[in-house]
Amino acid sequence: MDFFGGPSDGSCGSLTNAPPVMDTEAALEYARRHRLEALVVQQGGEVIAQAYGDGFERDTPHKLFSGAKSFWGVAAVVAQSEGLLSIDEPVAATLETWRTDPWKRRVTFGMLLSLTAGHGFGGLGSAVPAFERALEVPLLNEPGTTFTYTGISLQVFGAAFARKLAPLGMTPQQYLQARILAPARAPVAAWRSLSDGTQPLPTGASMSAAAWLAYGRYVLAHRAMFEECFRSGRVNERYGLGWWLEGPHDDGPADIYYASGSGGQGLYCIPELDVTAVHFGAGGSYKHDAMLRRLR
Repeated sequence: MDFFGGPSDGSCGSLTNAPPVMDTEAALEYARRHRLEALVVQQGGEVIAQAYGDGFERDTPHKLFSGAKSFWGVAAVVAQSEGLLSIDEPVAATLETWRTDPWKRRVTFGMLLSLTAGHGFGGLGSAVPAFERALEVPLLNEPGTTFTYTGISLQVFGAAFARKLAPLGMTPQQYLQARILAPARAPVAAWRSLSDGTQPLPTGASMSAAAWLAYGRYVLAHRAMFEECFRSGRVNERYGLGWWLEGPHDDGPADIYYASGSGGQGLYCIPELDVTAVHFGAGGSYKHDAMLRRLR
């Protein structure tokens, strides 16, 4: 099921000086060859192409997997603007048990979000630890020296963020919903819970293609505010605060940033073209860089 043209959901409207509509046939053709479930491409205020696999439509919820990581750098920037935290502050100022560990006491909120805090690989998918267990996991590398793709750091961020939010009576997910997803008109269809009743930060969310696209449009429309999320890290130049980066510059944010989830889930933002796209898939050999080459 392929569609071209038509109005967007109007969640953010278009940016100024949008370029001409792009040719999306190559992107659609690539997605159809790789177990497509949904692909929606929006430029400015218009959805210019969309295609769906069997059983999927624009409003069908889909698991984001690690695509959920893209929420938390944005949430941290908003929390910083409200004086709730500083991205550069040590989390040990909030987490008492981290103050006696010579490495843990040096970890900042930014290191947790950029996956350079020193945690080892793990804590992904069904192995995400609860907050208290994540706090106990020892660091394997000196903070700020090594990038490791892990869910543990996001859970530590969640534990510290939850304590920052306690006076407001909010959980991290409630804060995300109130401050970001509600203004973006990007509802979460479901978020799984861990055994202790909390919800994991690095994964667990389900959204429709329309909702994830609305989140991407919101972030793109406010990219100047969220610029810190899209600056390359000193350890991994291709990763910011929860977002993967393409074409980063030393003196500014990346040319392209995207959220990535297992199995080919992707939310792509291309500021130069005023393009946002969502891809849902069922795994296989789908590659983000191959899709991005077709969207640019």
